Amino acid sequence: MTRTEEFEDLRPLLFAIAYRILGSVTEAEDAVQETWLRYEASPTQPRSVKAFLSATVTRISIDVLRSARRRREVYVGPWFPEPLLTDPYEDPARAAELADSVSMAALLLLERLTPLERAVFVLREVFGFGFPEIASVVGRSEGACRQLAVRARQHMDAGRPRFDADRREREQLAGRFFDAISEGDIDGLRELLAADVEMTGDGGGKAPQWKHVAGAVNVTSVLGAMMPPFARIGAVIEPQDVNGQPGAILRDRDGKVFCSLSLDILDGRIQTIRSVLNPDKLGHLGPVADGWAVMHEAIQARRLAD
Repeated sequence: MTRTEEFEDLRPLLFAIAYRILGSVTEAEDAVQETWLRYEASPTQPRSVKAFLSATVTRISIDVLRSARRRREVYVGPWFPEPLLTDPYEDPARAAELADSVSMAALLLLERLTPLERAVFVLREVFGFGFPEIASVVGRSEGACRQLAVRARQHMDAGRPRFDADRREREQLAGRFFDAISEGDIDGLRELLAADVEMTGDGGGKAPQWKHVAGAVNVTSVLGAMMPPFARIGAVIEPQDVNGQPGAILRDRDGKVFCSLSLDILDGRIQTIRSVLNPDKLGHLGPVADGWAVMHEAIQARRLAD
């Protein structure tokens, strides 16, 4: 097997590691590409290609994350991960666990960890690496890595997201939700929301900002006012899995991406609605709409309807 073939076999795993550490599709892809360049330039063949590549992509991701965290400190409004529609790494035996680990809620919890804690947690808890391997990757002793893992697990357990176990039921509820907002069914919409549901968005100062809204009555009011005008101007809701959970992509009349929506569902109700509108985080999904123009047109359509 050639180096190229070996690398391509492991590319899904490398991307999955990098994305969970970075929360960015574009940065994860760059980290994987840099890993290939280092592997290609290596004068010797590593004893374990998987170990070498996993270690390399993790170290690169840690360095990128340290820089990214400084940028996120001055980020305008809430920071959310870049939406991921398909995780290329597959393990049928752990499909549900892998999906939960890449959810928006889980990635936002990971943001609270230090870069080393985050890397150790991802390698150990998500991908099952042994502590000797992890110690070699991050340049710490096994004992230090065990302590990092304990601290990371405590932070994650304190706020670990919970989702309904039955994926089919989640998808059915999400379908009813998107049908209700498309049809302007206010009563049907309210029935699907938890009493303390929260809705918030990430525009990064580069797109219309959806303010944080809490409570079923308030969220229903906002969605009931916003979504029908979008339908009038030809916008389309395209149901998708977003970060392993039910969600959707909103597109304008030309098929360009306006935003992503992801839903946290528990106990048969929608608990959280997160939207990503920052165009810098949507480019990997296809051509991106002018969010301000779409919003302006929707407002005009609403005024005419009133």
